[in-house]
Amino acid sequence: MDFSFQFDWQAAIDSIPFLLKGIPYTLLISFGGLLIGFVLGIFFGLLSINKKWFLRWPATAYIEIFRGTPILVQVLFIFYGLPDLIGSPINPLTAGIAAIALNSGAYISEVVRGGVQSIDKGQTEAGLSLGLSRSQTFWSIIWPQAFRRMIPPLGNQAIVSIKDTSLFSVIGVGELVRQGQIYIANTFTAFEVYFVVALLYLAITLSLSMILRFVERRGLASV
Repeated sequence: MDFSFQFDWQAAIDSIPFLLKGIPYTLLISFGGLLIGFVLGIFFGLLSINKKWFLRWPATAYIEIFRGTPILVQVLFIFYGLPDLIGSPINPLTAGIAAIALNSGAYISEVVRGGVQSIDKGQTEAGLSLGLSRSQTFWSIIWPQAFRRMIPPLGNQAIVSIKDTSLFSVIGVGELVRQGQIYIANTFTAFEVYFVVALLYLAITLSLSMILRFVERRGLASV
């Protein structure tokens, strides 16, 4: 049997315009979900360190549920399961954004918790001694320092969420992988197409990594 294989560069190049159509969906789902996830992360992250148990426990439950279950199961539940409860179908794009938001929000909650708790308690005492309220002390002194420490893990979560969008082809979202599947169904050039898909994901994540390193250096320089 002949197992020889020759990479078809022309097929790879020809697929690029079609695959590029999936990038806006990939970025919309990723950053739309991350923006909502960041808000959820701040909210539940701060609740998780609250001294009142009836506020802390719901936050802990949310974090553990969405960190302890696969995002693929979450998006399938949102897209196929929730319509049975609400009696209305959910748009695939909406389901993808919701899944990224809820999943990333749980991980960002832990980032927020760790960032805030890493700041020395003496900072709070210093703010209170200056006559600031606890709220003013937190948002003026604690949060800016904690946020600078959160930048690297927040960047890592953004990259993970971008790659997670590749799973949403199962619900028909027209992101990169879904575009690749459609193209392969018509051309039967799976190896070349998935090679280009991987390169496009790499280009996105490397670009984001460079931006985050720049932001991190600027943040550290301002300390």
